[in-house]
Amino acid sequence: MKALVVYATITGNNEEVANIVVDALRRLKVDVVETEISQTDVAAFKDVDICVVCAYTYDEGALPEEGMDFFDELQEADLKGKVFGVAGSGDVFYGDDFNKAVDEFEKAFVKSGATQGTKSIKIDLEPYEEDVENLQVFAKELVAMAGR
Repeated sequence: MKALVVYATITGNNEEVANIVVDALRRLKVDVVETEISQTDVAAFKDVDICVVCAYTYDEGALPEEGMDFFDELQEADLKGKVFGVAGSGDVFYGDDFNKAVDEFEKAFVKSGATQGTKSIKIDLEPYEEDVENLQVFAKELVAMAGR
């Protein structure tokens, strides 16, 4: 089983989220590649079973600027038969806009025809112990769904 974990980060928090997911997937014997969003082509998702995006929300609900092309391409992709998960770190300070990128990437994956493998995860700032545990469950659920 193969997975691609794509992240966008400014503070390093979403790279840490991605690293936690990658480590959890590797412990589950998944062959994982991790890449930064501006260095990734959506077509790379066609070569894996599990597709993951870990992205931040900028300012008041904006998606990562460096990931806009990726986001647009994702909405146009045909990822039927792929399993996806979305996680992200944000700041609850932004209220209703807290981690809005997680919701937007989830919608883009649905539009692509991919199957949601687990509930999306929103983390306030950096991942703490409970978040790490939730991300490990996230990885297990993705693997279980992709194995069906």
